[in-house]
Amino acid sequence: MTTTSFEKVLRAMLRRTPFKPFTIELVGGERFEFDHPKATVMCQGVAIFLALGPVPVYFDHLSVLQIIDSPASTASGRSKGKHD
Repeated sequence: MTTTSFEKVLRAMLRRTPFKPFTIELVGGERFEFDHPKATVMCQGVAIFLALGPVPVYFDHLSVLQIIDSPASTASGRSKGKHD
């Protein structure tokens, strides 16, 4: 995924009103659910997600396979921004 498309899609998903949870799937198959719009910091194609638990999730535009418009528990692969 390019830096521009990564930031554009992620910002759009985080700014939706009302906010709706969504899932990011990484190239290695790991998925995590974004459940709050203010739990993410992003700059120049790199993002940090502060999920519940002690360890933040670091990822970048190259590690994202897809952004799925549904929570992790129901994410079947409906993509908002497939790997470019």
